[in-house]
Amino acid sequence: MSLSFEGRVALVTGAGGGLGKEYALAFASRGASVVVNDLGVDTKGGGRSSAAADKVVEEIRAKGGKAVANYDSVEDGEKLIQSALDAFGRIDIVVNNAGILRDRSFARTSDLDWDLIHRVHLRGSFLVTRAAWNHMKKQNFGRIIMTASAAGIYGNFGQANYSAAKLGLLGLANTLAIEGRKYNIHCNTIAPVAGSRLTETVMPPDLVASLKPEYVAPLVLWLCHEQCQENGGLFEAGAGWIGKLRWERTEGRIVRQRNKPMTPEGVRDQWDAICDFENATKPANVQESLHSVVSVLSQVESDGEVGANPAAAAASGATGSGFNPAEAIGQKLPSSSFSFTSNQCILYALGVGMSTRDPDSLRFLYEGHQDFSCLPTFGVIPSQAATMGGGLSSVPGLSIDFTQVLHGEQYLELYKPLPTSGTLTSETTVADVLDKGSGAVILLDANTYNGDELVCYNQFSVFVVGAGRFGGKRSSDKAKAPLPPPKRAPDAVVIESTTGDQAALYRLSGDWNPLHIDPGFAAMGGFRAPILHGLCSFGFAARHVLKRFANNDPAKFKAIKVRFAKPVFPGQSLQTEMWKEGSRIHIQCKVKETGDVALAGGYVDLHGTSEASPEILPQGGGLQSDLVFAEIGRRVKDLGSELVKKVNAVFGWEITKAGEKAAEWTIDLKNGSGSVLRGPPGGKVDVTFTLSDEDFMEVVTGKLQPQKAFFSGKLKVRGNIMLSQKLEVILKDYAKL
Repeated sequence: MSLSFEGRVALVTGAGGGLGKEYALAFASRGASVVVNDLGVDTKGGGRSSAAADKVVEEIRAKGGKAVANYDSVEDGEKLIQSALDAFGRIDIVVNNAGILRDRSFARTSDLDWDLIHRVHLRGSFLVTRAAWNHMKKQNFGRIIMTASAAGIYGNFGQANYSAAKLGLLGLANTLAIEGRKYNIHCNTIAPVAGSRLTETVMPPDLVASLKPEYVAPLVLWLCHEQCQENGGLFEAGAGWIGKLRWERTEGRIVRQRNKPMTPEGVRDQWDAICDFENATKPANVQESLHSVVSVLSQVESDGEVGANPAAAAASGATGSGFNPAEAIGQKLPSSSFSFTSNQCILYALGVGMSTRDPDSLRFLYEGHQDFSCLPTFGVIPSQAATMGGGLSSVPGLSIDFTQVLHGEQYLELYKPLPTSGTLTSETTVADVLDKGSGAVILLDANTYNGDELVCYNQFSVFVVGAGRFGGKRSSDKAKAPLPPPKRAPDAVVIESTTGDQAALYRLSGDWNPLHIDPGFAAMGGFRAPILHGLCSFGFAARHVLKRFANNDPAKFKAIKVRFAKPVFPGQSLQTEMWKEGSRIHIQCKVKETGDVALAGGYVDLHGTSEASPEILPQGGGLQSDLVFAEIGRRVKDLGSELVKKVNAVFGWEITKAGEKAAEWTIDLKNGSGSVLRGPPGGKVDVTFTLSDEDFMEVVTGKLQPQKAFFSGKLKVRGNIMLSQKLEVILKDYAKL
């Protein structure tokens, strides 16, 4: 399906020629309303004319497009945005493209040469973007392009002023990508190579002629489309080639020792290792960058030796201080005993998000309930003290810096439902040790018993940063491997918010790591705030599967596997995506606010599941709207009587795809306790709505108001049109995935 910009308003600066003109024409050709900005100056910033912008506007209008001209300087950013608001009522897309050149060798660069370049490129982009920012926030949509240059990325003789401004734009874009993410404002940077007035001064004529602007414009349009979720990226493009850039950092070396001064000689002696990119890391954010630097403190205090930096923090100790995988494999950790009552079961359920607001949760929260049960994932608690506490320190052959230990993956299998009180005993063994290069993975198998009866089995995958490169194997047949989800739309999606105190509550179940409660400790780890326990997110995801596919029956739960991929902060929302494949439910858990995958490669195995009815799961077809109707069906099942009183109508829905009818749904909120069925209506329908799958999702997510959809022809209504006023009750309150 071709990408459309109908309804979007784009501002392109410096659009009187070259790349800017090509962007403006391309946006207009796909339905966007375009503000063509150009001051009409020469390449050095001299002169002024309206002719360049006017010609582009005339060309757009001649082809049936919508465009207006703006002749203001980018330093008058508010005026540019006001032109968009006056002409089209909104601003969706800003392409910061305007630029000039004042090339000089560094020694000959004047204050004016420096200031003019920065005023147009860096300050101008800042002022235009700032003027658009709050409008984008209010409408929960925005796409911004910053234009950098190879000169800014790599440097170029005679362009010190230009290079500095262009790399400054990248820093600006990276920060805007972070600040705008929660408002659906994405900011990306391009470093284009194309024939233009600016490049013709530094490139041979035949090369300028072959590097056409139309070979760059498709990248800009894709980055500005609502379907594109790229954010904070840096791309080089030219001649039809596109490449993405990222930072790379050497492993580095620590060049100081405990209680000894750091010297330039020490730096000199380690210089080759400092500059060796063989085992390079790729930090993607400030947290990942700071984590390595801050963790130097613990290493220096623990061993005082010169060694590899945090990307390989324990390497010297791993091979030179008794790290012997062959000796460690098969070793048993001290046995651990865990006594608990129903109080611990309830506290754990609250810690992983259960609430009395959901009546189905009461069986896990009230000890007097006739079906009072322990959540299956409570099975990680009895053995975690032995594995994640100090148990590893007693294992021969493992010399571990515990500040470098991360919980990588988790597998839990239940052999019978967990008791709600009693004493459980766990026996833990080092199953294998793997060499991952940048670190070591220790597989710990923990069997938990109730008396002589085996209740559950855990496999903890512990990653020790920097303990790799000891010559060991990279994989193990003993490992419970994560699995990728199917390559199709998920069968069910649940979004649930954590609370600001979620980590403080979960830690009461026995994980006392200060990383999850102490802001100072979290900052030392490179985090802006304490993070949520991975096993807390693990519990949330398991709950979602249990409710959606097992009717909250813990007896149907067999096993769960996840890989911990990215941190979650308390207060963020977890989005669990689920794919049903027989009795296995593949899962992926994202942070809704950022889109980061927190739990990857996950699955839950259930006992004896049957195929779900159409009211619970969509029946294929690849339509996004199927998930929404399935969710409405669940809500109606729970709250149907209340909705029937509010709405008292039968709604028919015809969903189209590529102009053809792809699905029909009937939402009956008039008869009995309500129902949601896929297929043609079986009786009288009060009103029928017809719209595309894409537009339906726009309406549901609030990006498109139903009234605007109707008046623009995207939404067609048959029957009692006044009932369309009840749409908000259904879509706003009951269609949230």
